[in-house]
Formats: sequence, structure tokens, C-alpha cells
Amino acid sequence: MHNKITGAEILIESLKKEGVKYIFGYPGGVVLNIFDHLYENKDLNLILTRHEQGAVHAADGFARASGKTGVALVTSGPGATNTVTGIATASMDSIPMVVFSGQVPTMLIGNDAFQEADIVGITRPCTKYNFLVKDVSDLSRIVKEAFYIASTGRPGPVLIDLPKDVTTCKADFTWPELDMRSYKPTYEGNKWMITQAANLMAKSKKPIIIAGGGVIISGAAKELRELAEHTGIPVTMTLMGLGGFPGSHKLSLGMLGMHGTYYANKAVQDSDLIIAVGMRFDDRVTGKVDAFAPNAKIVHIDIDPTSIKKNVRVDVPIVGDVKRVLAVMNKVLKEEVKEQWDEVRKAWLKQIDMWRAERPMSYTHSDEIIKPQFVVEKIYELTKGDAIITTEVGQNQMWTAQFYKFDKPRTLLTSGGLGTMGYGFPAAIGAQFAHPEKLVIDIAGDGSIQMNIQELATAVINKLPVKVAILNNRFLGMVRQWQELFFEERYSHTKLDVVPDFVKIAEAYGAVGLRATKPSEVEPVLKEAFKIKRTVFMDFVVDWKEKVYPMVPAGAAIDHMLFEQEKKPEKKLKAVK
Repeated sequence: MHNKITGAEILIESLKKEGVKYIFGYPGGVVLNIFDHLYENKDLNLILTRHEQGAVHAADGFARASGKTGVALVTSGPGATNTVTGIATASMDSIPMVVFSGQVPTMLIGNDAFQEADIVGITRPCTKYNFLVKDVSDLSRIVKEAFYIASTGRPGPVLIDLPKDVTTCKADFTWPELDMRSYKPTYEGNKWMITQAANLMAKSKKPIIIAGGGVIISGAAKELRELAEHTGIPVTMTLMGLGGFPGSHKLSLGMLGMHGTYYANKAVQDSDLIIAVGMRFDDRVTGKVDAFAPNAKIVHIDIDPTSIKKNVRVDVPIVGDVKRVLAVMNKVLKEEVKEQWDEVRKAWLKQIDMWRAERPMSYTHSDEIIKPQFVVEKIYELTKGDAIITTEVGQNQMWTAQFYKFDKPRTLLTSGGLGTMGYGFPAAIGAQFAHPEKLVIDIAGDGSIQMNIQELATAVINKLPVKVAILNNRFLGMVRQWQELFFEERYSHTKLDVVPDFVKIAEAYGAVGLRATKPSEVEPVLKEAFKIKRTVFMDFVVDWKEKVYPMVPAGAAIDHMLFEQEKKPEKKLKAVK
């Protein structure tokens, strides 16, 4: 005979079965009995954040850095609604996560009870799937299904809503077999299509690989590198794909798109074949879709069939897991396609080198004032690329993508699809839990860092040596850049006049605060911060006028780029809605 246990205990046993070690969360009325069972539990560590948004971003950062599924636990009502931004962030970037929200007792649902919100309804558009548990005997099965759904196929966040009575009722604990006939992601690509793609590669004179976040999610960095090196095809990456192919490799063209490198954008527009690997042709990558890669045939590999042909025409669609598809493709290229790759690629790689020489990634140095790009370059130089970098959103994010070379997967954690300010700091906390031995640095802006600055408490109390490099330009920099270029320098509500003293804020929370106001202080401040085994805020007072270049104006083709030394764009380049 089984001993019946409460729903709260069933939840905890289920999480242990899933191998969960860390839960990021915040308590509240309807989840008190779950928290009570966590009180003396040695296997599960609940990390108390200072805001539910912080908890979800920390779970997301943990998932991106480790490749495991992130877990968050919050209460009902405002606790649940505070998770929505974090859930939408994970959904856009395909991050595996399970979020548990408390709910009022089942008999009160729909009565506008205290701290009630229809979180299943609210999160339906931004979760991969969500559950409202109505019967305690379904709980362990639902947990198992949620973790499976979150981490397979195209990963994403799953929400489980837990009414209070479900967590207090008792049932037998069983760990069921998985039976989900209606959900069957396709992992193996169509062999005929893969062969078609291989033959196109052999025929093409000017091919290019565009690598996206799918390369990192599926663990396909090795297979991608093998493909590029064997065929001599250059690789450009989306923001989410950075680290999926070594940024310092001679075939790497860096990032493409709105703030991509000149040579990557030129190569894409001039190519006769695009091999798109685990990316979704987002608008920041394509620019004006009608003008995108006009002469290229497109091979598109993605595990999510709805991402293929959604934004651009595709000649060879391959639905499947990127790692498995590339493994088969490499085999076909070696065994069935006989080609002298070096000879075929010579002219194309020479042309790309000319573009690279014509407009390398650069900025105007200064001895008087700190350039934000200089800070990013110094971070790269001192870490030698051996760090986990998270970013906030805006100019800080783009300068990081441009001036830090990511050689390994899971070393850049950034909010790509949703562009969530306030993501980087809690994500860095999650990443530090995933890799306690690694150097974790959040490259932030003075606007973004204030969105979740309360997580300083979480970092300090857990003795996490997270470093935050604030590129402090006293503005919402990216919005100010657009106002300067397209709105006649009318800086409407982008000047952050009363910036707090970040050094004092760090100290108030028990962290270390450092500041640099001139270029000669940048390196000493970074070196000191990296030496200190505590949470550190570094306030780099940078040039407020600095802009992110190159830049493709909204609505323009991606080879229609603005550069630093050019005057303001003419009227015809005005941002197109």
C-alpha cells in the first residue's frame, strides 16, 4: 500500500526525478505549502530573487549557459503576471523552461478572488504549452510532460498553474511513462533534400552559411565547423548564433543584419546560395525582404516547420534537428560529392577579403573620453574570450556582438527576439549558478541595468562573483541614436538626467563599486574587478554621442548601410514604418 502525499510533495518529488537542482522563485500566499516543503529539502535549492521577472530571467540564463531546462516558481496574481516578460523572452529565443505559478483554489477560479489572474490565458501566446492542474493525481504526469515539451523539438517555456487545493490534496506518487502521441518533433532530415542541398553547394560559386541560435541549441557547433572547413564556405551568424561558429575563424564574417559587418551583409546580398542553419530570417537579419539576397537560392534547415518559408522564399526546405542534418550532410559531401573545394572558393573568398579590407569593424579612438567599443575590446582582450557574457539590450548589446569574438557556444546570453531591457543581470546570476567556476560578465547600459537592479541583493547574498560593466552614456542610447538620425535630434524623453551613483548603489547592497572616467582607467578597473571574488559594478562613463555603426535604416536593404564618417542620411533614408 502506498503512502499518499500532498500535491506540494508530489511536485518536489517530480522535480527531483527531473534532476532539477536550482529553482528561481519568490514566495506568496497560495504557494506557501510548496515553500514549506522546500524549507528543509537538501536536494533542491530555491534561489530567492527580488522580483519574479528576475527569477524567470535567471532561470533563462541558467538554461542558456547549461543547456538544461530552467525552473521558476512564483505565487498567483501579480507574482504570475510579473513572469510574462521573462516567459515571452524565452519563447522568442527558444529557451527550455518550466514556470510554476500558484493559483487560487479551484472553486474560486473565475470569481476575481484575491490575487487571482488567468495566467494560462495571459501566457497562451508566449508559451510553447501551458497547463492548469485540476486534479492532484495528474500532477506528476503533467510535470513530466512539461519538461519533455520544454526541452524537445524547438525548445520553449511551459507554464504549469497550480491551484492551492491541488497542492494540499493527497494522492499516491507515481512517476508515469511518457505517452504523448500528438507531439512528435521531426529530428531526422529528408535524405533526398539533404543531397539536393549538397549538390547545390558543389555547383555554387558564391555560397554563404547563415548560422542561427538553432546551432547552439542542438549542440551542432562541431558539425557546422566541419561543413564550413570542408567546403570552404564562409559563415555569418545572427545575434543568437554568435558562438555557434568561432568568431576568430578565418571563415567567420561576424554578425549580419541591421548592425552587422559590412562584409557579411555584402556577401549575403551578392551570394548565389544561402545555407540557413537553425535561424528564422528575422527582420533584423533580412532588412527589406523583397531586396534580400536577390540572386541566391536558399537551403533552410530548421527543426520548426513553421519557421521555414515564413519570411523568405526557400528552395530546399529541410525539417530536422540541425546537428543530425549537418552530420548527414557532411557525410554526403565527403562520400558522394567529389569537388576541389579550394579551387572553387578562391575567387569568392578573395572578394570577401576585399570587402573586409574596405570597411573593417572599427571606431574612432580617443585618449580623452572612453569609447564604449574600447571597453568591450578590453574585456575581450583580458578574458581572451574565456568568459560567459550576458548583455542588456540596446547599444551595449550591439557593441558586444560587434567587438567581442565569441568562439564557443553558450558564451553569449542575450535577449534576441524580444529585446528585453533588464535581462542581462538576472541572466548572469543564473549563468553563474550553472557555472560557478567561470567568469560571468554582464555588459549593460545605464538604462537597462536599472530595470532589474534589485537583483544585486540576490547576487550578493549568494556570494556570486558576477561582474557588471555599465556603459554609462546617461541616455537610452539606441533610442537616442534613432532620434539623432531620423528625428532631427529631438531627444524626447531619452536623457536619463538623474543617473544614480552606481558605485554607491553597489556598496549599498554590499557589492563592490568601481568607476572609470578616462580611457587610461579602463584596463585597471577591469583587472581589479576580475581579481575580486565578489559581485562588482563597474561604471564606465562613456562618450554619450557614440553610435552603433554600421547601421541599416529600417525598411532598407541590408547592403544599404550608414557608416560613422558619413553625414546624416538624406530625407529618403528616413525610417520606414
